[in-house]
Amino acid sequence: MSRVKVTQVRSAIGSKPKQRGSLRALGLGRIGKSNTLDDSPVTRGMIARVPHLVQVEEAK
Repeated sequence: MSRVKVTQVRSAIGSKPKQRGSLRALGLGRIGKSNTLDDSPVTRGMIARVPHLVQVEEAK
């Protein structure tokens, strides 16, 4: 299965509770923190909730 690296690039201050929850579920919580996850529909759905807060790239 392919993997994606998700990095938080903007603050969650002022965002909605569901967006903050998606960040937590992705394993993020502060600017600059990264996490490598499986590229599944569930992960893509969480990323789709917060595209303005994260940067996504293919993991090697």
